Amino acid sequence: MDKIVIGLIREGKVPPDKRVPLTPQQCVKLKKLYPNLEIVAQTSNVRAYPDQQYIDAGIEVRESLEDCDIILGVKEVNVEDLIPGKTFMFFSHTIKKQPYNRDLLRAIIEKRIRLIDYEALRNKNGRRIIGFGRYAGIVGCYNGFRALGLKKGLYELKPANQCRDRKEMESELAKVDLPANTKIVLTGYGRVGHGAREILDLLPITEVSPEEYLSTTFDSPVFTQLEVNDYFARKDGGAFDKQEFYRAPELYKCTFRNYTRHSDMYIACHFWNSKSDNILTQEDLLNENNRLSVVADISCDIAGPIASTIRPSKIGDPIYGYDPKTGEECDYLQEGSIAVMAVDNLPCELPLDASEDFGNELIKEVIPHLIREDIDEIIAKGTETDFSGKLTEHFTYLEGYLAGTE
Repeated sequence: MDKIVIGLIREGKVPPDKRVPLTPQQCVKLKKLYPNLEIVAQTSNVRAYPDQQYIDAGIEVRESLEDCDIILGVKEVNVEDLIPGKTFMFFSHTIKKQPYNRDLLRAIIEKRIRLIDYEALRNKNGRRIIGFGRYAGIVGCYNGFRALGLKKGLYELKPANQCRDRKEMESELAKVDLPANTKIVLTGYGRVGHGAREILDLLPITEVSPEEYLSTTFDSPVFTQLEVNDYFARKDGGAFDKQEFYRAPELYKCTFRNYTRHSDMYIACHFWNSKSDNILTQEDLLNENNRLSVVADISCDIAGPIASTIRPSKIGDPIYGYDPKTGEECDYLQEGSIAVMAVDNLPCELPLDASEDFGNELIKEVIPHLIREDIDEIIAKGTETDFSGKLTEHFTYLEGYLAGTE
């Protein structure tokens, strides 16, 4: 079998992203699994796993990746760092026609690069097979409880990005002390929602059904996790059809306002379609019966379904206030304001753990199809551009985006 050389490119985004696609020990594991595989790491002073750890694991560290066959990164690669004629794999943030990365995709095509986008990799059932969603949920939920403690003056948690790893972050949860009548609502059951549940399950908070949540008074903190049918209903009063909802969300109205009068904090982990009703409106937050004081918007759709999410927040300054009366930003400690946590790069706060989790998925779900036969066309269908300088058949819908006409 021919030798294959994989290169780990250093992250070039500003501010720097400390995550890696493969940890040093995962590189060692891969080389044992595939004897024809060589792995090199480009020198970097920003990785959570420093160069010396790769060297100690027997992985070559050098500046040039010119002789690599496949180059792995995490975030978008800077145009000046693209190497013509190579296979690159990273999150390009172009498949939804993001205007800020149009020039990146144009450069990839011009340099005849084969781009495999992590976001487009799906199994034969159409489900995404790799991503950082789980850690977005874990860190975002933790940040939500940090915001709740600060907003209510109950306790103070160490910022997640100041913790060495997940273990230290979770040890901080021992400080969480909630009033007996605290109620928290969570939307979303995907990777992000399940990640948030991992934090909730570490706290002395009881899960209750949506029906109990709306109708019962409790003497201890509780939370409920909502499926879409719990907060969307057919406009004509007909039965909820989940497949129809995803296919034609405009046929449904949002009923989430039923939960705002019962909830102290909302943890948003849902997927939202722009054709859907908004979930949390300014009117909902301004209503005299609204009880919400904290919104941890992990999904972070700006100017989208949640009125209080008016901008993304930064890791170093993760909480801002929203004034329901004006619809504008304010001090989150201001009376009547909503404390909003809307960090849009949450996994970066725990780069060691997030990288290890991602690398494990990469080894299990992606590398076998990349190195060996791609029987289910997982790689083929996730390949955005080819060596001829063209979009592949699965991404021809981006032609207008590339041309700048849409």
